[in-house]
Amino acid sequence: MNAGWPVQLADGDTVLRPIRLRDQSEWREVNQRNRDWLRPWEATIPPAPPGGPVTHRPTYRQMVRHLRREARAGRMLPFVIEHQGRLAGQLTVAGITWGSMCSGHIGYWVDRAVAGRGVMPTAVALAVDHCFRNLGLHRIEVCIRPENAPSRRVVEKLGFRSEGMRPRYLHIDGDWRDHLVFALTAEEVPEGMVTRWHRVRPRATRK
Repeated sequence: MNAGWPVQLADGDTVLRPIRLRDQSEWREVNQRNRDWLRPWEATIPPAPPGGPVTHRPTYRQMVRHLRREARAGRMLPFVIEHQGRLAGQLTVAGITWGSMCSGHIGYWVDRAVAGRGVMPTAVALAVDHCFRNLGLHRIEVCIRPENAPSRRVVEKLGFRSEGMRPRYLHIDGDWRDHLVFALTAEEVPEGMVTRWHRVRPRATRK
């Protein structure tokens, strides 16, 4: 059992909670309504090599079952984001590694209807605090395509440190894409990420 899971985290109108099978209808409605908004940033499956296995995109139920298995094993925290009681996106802490590294990386998407309202920075701040304070991770990383200005603004508002470029890092929107790396260690936010976000949010949301 993963001691840091399941868990529900909240700050104001923004809630992170475990993804559920019964979220399928609402998740699908939000995801499909945002197809054009999300497609350029979504992971895709590269073509199979000659003679290699063909991998298909999982169904919603397959995805949730996989995420649950990874969460139970302590390798992942698969959240949905709620804003004012409605499903508004997804945030996953993945690649959780223990031992001498104690790190993980965060990926996310949000409903365009609530973008720019501070929902995603709040969600990321909640996840970071949980990872540092409750799980005992030391480092959190976010990798973002250089062209994804809204996602870059999230980490910039929260004060993530830029660590440079990873060329052709992930298969996104049909090809291998460069990604910028942003990271934080626990020592860099001794006051907590949510506290930091509350301090900078008034001026950050005016930009």
